[in-house]
Amino acid sequence: MMPRSFAASAFRHAALLSIATFALLPFAVMVSTSIKPADEIFSDTVRWWPQKLAVIENYSEAFSAAPLMLYLVNGVVVTAAIFFLQVLVALPAAYALAKLRFFGRHVAFGFVLFCLLIPYQAIAVPLFILLYYVGLLDSYSALVLPFTISVFGIFLVRQFFMGVPDDLVDAARMDGMSELSIVWRVMLPAAIPALTAFGVFSVVAHWNDYFWPLVAVSSDSYFTPPLGIMAFRNAEAGNDFGPLMAAATIIVAPLLALFLLAQRRFIEGIAFTGIK
Repeated sequence: MMPRSFAASAFRHAALLSIATFALLPFAVMVSTSIKPADEIFSDTVRWWPQKLAVIENYSEAFSAAPLMLYLVNGVVVTAAIFFLQVLVALPAAYALAKLRFFGRHVAFGFVLFCLLIPYQAIAVPLFILLYYVGLLDSYSALVLPFTISVFGIFLVRQFFMGVPDDLVDAARMDGMSELSIVWRVMLPAAIPALTAFGVFSVVAHWNDYFWPLVAVSSDSYFTPPLGIMAFRNAEAGNDFGPLMAAATIIVAPLLALFLLAQRRFIEGIAFTGIK
């Protein structure tokens, strides 16, 4: 039994290591290219570590060839505003679907599940026309408002709230707390793991979003990091892939840091969401 168990464990670890290596290979190429001079990037010999480091040159060029810092600030503002508004909507909605008894509750939850099937690209044209008529195109509002309601966030938090004992809610009501007070003073602290998991999904999705910013904004001053990369690629730097990969590395780094910091809470939120 022991040799068979060891062989199965070794096979699983080897398979996981192979998948992880395959997934991380593009990031390794990106970082390696970001520290190489131009003559080594297009060399016939593949080198992961360059003979001559060009870290200072490439990373300084990444900030000078395009307003990369502005794009990063725009990304932080947009993703933070979206997540704040999503939480503001998702928590009361999830609480109502999980803990309140009202006519049509199951139908409302069915609509939430149905909306999960609709990609936002399918309604991009109506959103564009609506923002055009209200005069909000080419602004932060155009980047934030379409994502204020997250049906995925409502679903995830609702599933987490289903695992919260009803006795806790009843005790809060007996203490004279209103339903909104219960949401923000009782349910919010309990839902930190679920909100952390949702926050990782939300921030990654909107930090990396290229489609909607390309549709909604046209001024460089509102470009988010993905649009900034494309603007950088089309600047006078041309095919200078060293600074381009340096800019891509800088843009990816905050997401990596976010996941490493929230890793434990993220796993807890995903694990406890399905527990009833």
